[in-house]
Amino acid sequence: MGSIALLRQTYLDAQWNQRNPRREQNLSLQALSQQKGLPAIFQASDKLSALRADKVGDEAGQQYIIKGRGDEYQRLNDLKATGATFVLALNYPDAYNVEDVYDALRIPLEDLKHWELAPANAAKLSQAGVPFVLTAADLKDKKKFLPNLRKAVQYGLSEQAALQALTETPARLLRAQDRIGALKPGMEANFVVCSARFLADDNVLLDNWVQGERYQLSTVPADYRGVYTLKIGEQPEGRFLLQGKPEAPELKIVPTAGDTIRGNVTVTSDLATVVFNPSDKQKGKRGKSADNSTLNPQNSTLSTGSVRLSGYYTQEGRVFQGDGLLADGTPVKWRAARLEEASRAAKRDSAKVTPPPVLGSVIFPFAAYGRTEFPSQQPTLIKNTTVWTSEADGKLENTDVLLVNGKISKIGKGLALPKGGRSIDGTGKHLSPGIIDEHSHIAVAGGVNEGTQAVTSEVRVSDVVDNEDVGIYRDLAGGVVAAQLLHGSANPIGGQSALIKMRWGATPEDMKIAGAPGFIKFALGENVKQSNWGELNVLRFPQTRMGTEQVFVDAFTRAKEYEKDLAAYNKLGKGKQNKTEGPRRDLELDALVEIMNRQRFITCHSYVQSEINMLLGVADRMGFKVNTFTHILEGYKVADKMKAHGANASTFSDWWAYKNEVRDAIPYNAAIMTRAGLNVAINSDDAEMSRRLNQEAAKTVKYGGLTEEEALRLVTINPAKMLHLDDKMGSIKEGKDADVVLWTDNP
Repeated sequence: MGSIALLRQTYLDAQWNQRNPRREQNLSLQALSQQKGLPAIFQASDKLSALRADKVGDEAGQQYIIKGRGDEYQRLNDLKATGATFVLALNYPDAYNVEDVYDALRIPLEDLKHWELAPANAAKLSQAGVPFVLTAADLKDKKKFLPNLRKAVQYGLSEQAALQALTETPARLLRAQDRIGALKPGMEANFVVCSARFLADDNVLLDNWVQGERYQLSTVPADYRGVYTLKIGEQPEGRFLLQGKPEAPELKIVPTAGDTIRGNVTVTSDLATVVFNPSDKQKGKRGKSADNSTLNPQNSTLSTGSVRLSGYYTQEGRVFQGDGLLADGTPVKWRAARLEEASRAAKRDSAKVTPPPVLGSVIFPFAAYGRTEFPSQQPTLIKNTTVWTSEADGKLENTDVLLVNGKISKIGKGLALPKGGRSIDGTGKHLSPGIIDEHSHIAVAGGVNEGTQAVTSEVRVSDVVDNEDVGIYRDLAGGVVAAQLLHGSANPIGGQSALIKMRWGATPEDMKIAGAPGFIKFALGENVKQSNWGELNVLRFPQTRMGTEQVFVDAFTRAKEYEKDLAAYNKLGKGKQNKTEGPRRDLELDALVEIMNRQRFITCHSYVQSEINMLLGVADRMGFKVNTFTHILEGYKVADKMKAHGANASTFSDWWAYKNEVRDAIPYNAAIMTRAGLNVAINSDDAEMSRRLNQEAAKTVKYGGLTEEEALRLVTINPAKMLHLDDKMGSIKEGKDADVVLWTDNP
């Protein structure tokens, strides 16, 4: 969160610095402005960071080239929509050792899926029309680049696309396409010379030419492979096949049909040595020695020991010849002549046609419990169930609820099912509004606290929503449909919230509630004054509860001055604005101005009554409202003052004794505040508790005597009101979002 906020502010500062050349110049910002026209490469740690980077670039008017991690295929359509060109590393994960059953169970599904699909990354981007270039940057062993590129081709990347990603596309990105990247008259003489197709398995790089200067890498290897007739002394002719890599000095002798010899041929500077043992017989179908070998007739002098042949190779006739010794030491002349047609046939027969691998599907999200397709939305009629409305109607027995186009269409008895819809029998079951968690920290990537300074209102949780957090899936399983993702409580004024719905498999952007109001996290107590941070954390202001109050006063004093400067600047006409520097845009103060103008709302981490009183006083003096006191474990002591201020209360059901400032917490808190007329909710602040909020709410029936319907409102309509979303969700009412939960029993 802090990294993104710093980038956003830096771009704004650079623009302001550039508009005001008469000021003393910040050389770093000046350089940033001067270099803005250059190609900019953003190194992202994964596919979600790539999406975040593109958002920063869009806001700053900068189209990044994005170097990814190799997982781009997992969010292909979203990354394509960025318009970015990607730098792909051919760094595939190694296969996992799964011999040990216990170790195998510990490997996450997403890691196994990535091992399976990573080599197809380039192919999938190419097929989707996403431009990319290739890099060896992440390879520890750079010699793996070409083999890994060949593997990418095996997984579906065309050779033409591979070559383009190594030549034309990088030249274009560097804005040097008129000089390099293609073979055209007038362009620089940069090219390579190969012995075969560039990506062929047996290709050898021969020359690398740089601006017309030749760098010879190797020579064309003589290719001795093929089928030969072999004549040794007076023995009958035989045939054998030489196999291996063309550049290798040693080739294998492989018997052809009817022959039995096996051995090796070593060739050095056209001098050849052949060694084989005629007793290594090819076994027939019944395990007996083949008796039709012309090179190993029974009772022959070749039948035991090794035959050694030495000689030379003539390229013109493609013939090996020379002198040798039989196994008994008899000297002989020998000759092996290549049979061209048989050699071509053998090459055709041995050509490897590797079928493309059969790959599993990409899942959304790319994690355990991900799915290959999103659920389709269709009219749904839930019949004859007990409906907990969280409205004045209370609990309705034997009632139907019709859901159409994502909305609650009708509530009643005997409702008709629209054509093409589905019907669910709710007999004996219970239907409630979806649970809303006012205070959650799930699905936040890279840390929930930007704790480096006392005021961090410029950071936004919405920038770092992690749609692959399994907490989303578990919340759904517990009946939760929406949550406020809050910044942590490290600072008196923390970061901005994200309000999301639990859309499992959707992108981070699609999880956010469209049109939701802005919220921000404040905090009081031990956390912000760093009581429990350890002896090394005693330097950041504040270190006392007195200092915490002063942070709020100072921050809003600066915000008021900033707002006044903005207003004065905005009153000037365009002509006059051009003649003045104008105020520096400050993202930290922008958020505080939004609070004062009722455009952003405070959720404040709080415990003891003295600090709750303090913040209410500061709010009255500085002209802002506290929307919600969360935790608020001593809220029962100050419920009247909170009601007079117009604050909501979101609390734990029965947490206490986990630190000093919660020693006066009681399980009757929620019920007492409810009876005092406050809008009260039960929150989780914990990924595990979040999926059991119905049970947390039920504790208020035991402690405090709330009715079951009142208890359910603590986790449905009441938090919806706190989040200013009660016109869309939080109760079973016609026209509201179809965020409902069907329970097997009383929720």
